[in-house]
Amino acid sequence: MDKTLITDVFFDLDHTLWDFDRNSALALKRVFAKNNIALPLADFLKEYEPINFAYWAEFREERVTKQELRHGRLIDSFKKCNLTYPIETIEKLSNDYIEELPGDNHLLPGARDVLNYLKSKYNLHIITNGFHEVQHVKLNKSEIMHFFKTITSSEEVGVKKPNPKVFEKALTKANVMAKQSVMIGDTYDADIVGAREVGMETIFYNYRKEAALKAELVVDHLIEIKGYL
Repeated sequence: MDKTLITDVFFDLDHTLWDFDRNSALALKRVFAKNNIALPLADFLKEYEPINFAYWAEFREERVTKQELRHGRLIDSFKKCNLTYPIETIEKLSNDYIEELPGDNHLLPGARDVLNYLKSKYNLHIITNGFHEVQHVKLNKSEIMHFFKTITSSEEVGVKKPNPKVFEKALTKANVMAKQSVMIGDTYDADIVGAREVGMETIFYNYRKEAALKAELVVDHLIEIKGYL
């Protein structure tokens, strides 16, 4: 990547800048207490985190709906813990979780430092598959909204990353050509493959410490982005 050509940097939000796992666990702790769920949170999270990740993959591929994701990840996680709740309880837990999720807004290590570093050099943007109604709240409450010139959500486009339409919409909103842009994200298929398909440069943030990576530029820590931009 020739950084002298880059004028705009696009970030994914969840698991890239916003510490989803930490914030989610804190939200679920409050939801469990509010609804008298008698299950150790650590036991639930052990099952929930991989199940949630799998549901999001299916959601990106249009194999489950938004509601099926919100309900299914809870139902399946409780089943793994040998618990079953009526759908009315699942619906309430799901709604409570969405309300509580932006209650804590911890960023991943190095996120604010990197944003401060990049802000004086590039135009910064967000491209997210996250639900529109909570992503803006996350950005505001974590006090990083001011870093970004545009925010593009998959819901406003009608399709999800890695569909090229999401990236094309983001580039149009930013008024920049793909070859002048770099996408930074934690999900290889959604962020890296999708961005490359429209001609953007990419940096893969290896949040999950995956092996046998195909991305040309990979960072294990956000602070390493300074070495490329």
